[in-house]
Amino acid sequence: MKVAEFDFDLPPERIAQHPATPRDSARLLEVGTTLTDRVMTDLPRLLKAGDLLVYNDTRVIKARLHGKRGTASVSVTLHKANVDGVWQAFARPAKKLRPADVIDFAPGFSAEVRDKGEGGEVTLRFDLGPGELMAALDRHGHMPLPPYIKRAAADDAADVADYQTVWGIRPGAVAASTAGFHFTPRLLEALEQAGIQRSAVTLHVGAGTFLPVKVEDTDEHRMHVEWGEIGAETVAAISATRARGGRVIAVGTTALRVLEAVARADGTLRPWSGETDIFITPGFTFRVADMLLTNFHLPRSTLFMLVAAFAGLERMKQAYAHAIARGYRFYSYGDGCLLRRAEGS
Repeated sequence: MKVAEFDFDLPPERIAQHPATPRDSARLLEVGTTLTDRVMTDLPRLLKAGDLLVYNDTRVIKARLHGKRGTASVSVTLHKANVDGVWQAFARPAKKLRPADVIDFAPGFSAEVRDKGEGGEVTLRFDLGPGELMAALDRHGHMPLPPYIKRAAADDAADVADYQTVWGIRPGAVAASTAGFHFTPRLLEALEQAGIQRSAVTLHVGAGTFLPVKVEDTDEHRMHVEWGEIGAETVAAISATRARGGRVIAVGTTALRVLEAVARADGTLRPWSGETDIFITPGFTFRVADMLLTNFHLPRSTLFMLVAAFAGLERMKQAYAHAIARGYRFYSYGDGCLLRRAEGS
């Protein structure tokens, strides 16, 4: 499909710069046969006992670093861990970096450039063990906020907590599973009281999720690889949900992507751990998720393509036009929408 089909106009003032307070007070657009304005605290009443929420338990690391190559300043955003302290990263400026260059971030904390790729991508080798590296990132790194969230030169300390979900426990993501931002202990308790269950998957979201789609046809776009995992408990929970006639609700596009990447043709799953570069566009056959809770996404983005595949392109264009007209807040810190899977998807 032509990427231009996924374009729309979004006024800049609709881009949220901070989350709602409290988080579960965010607005929620219910997208079904009609469009209904709600709030996140309505979610327990929109689902039913026996339904299953599947969420992404990844935790965002402080993946943005500022360092020096000699006297030259270099900014780095890690986006994918390989092995033995090797990471793929986006560097700025990357054009002057060469293999064997060393970037110093702090005393005792540096990385060697191992390789250069396209689009500012580099391969870095840290001489630290996994635990030591995470500790160094926590001390010297910065939260990898997406480019549409504007901050002054100094970090906003609130983002350290705000750019995490309530259930993020597995460090490794460099972008958040933003649909999870709307959940609070109060909302989780209300969902439990309503008989709605939940289970976790993991997808360590990479910074590639923010990269613009630069090609004209979706067939020519290539996704960055991300690491994920589905455990036996979640496989069993989904199977039990199906057996009792419940629905599977993916909390966020990341949870949905890892589920659909692993699903067999009959919709069954197996415990799995590995890498995926799944790219979902209209025409994709969904085998696991019945509903999707997600935020409002960028025009021409892979995420808007995914929701268009799930609920229908024209339906999502109508929903986004409605959201813009009604003053909904967009993107990572914005409001959410609850989508029902379109027939035939």
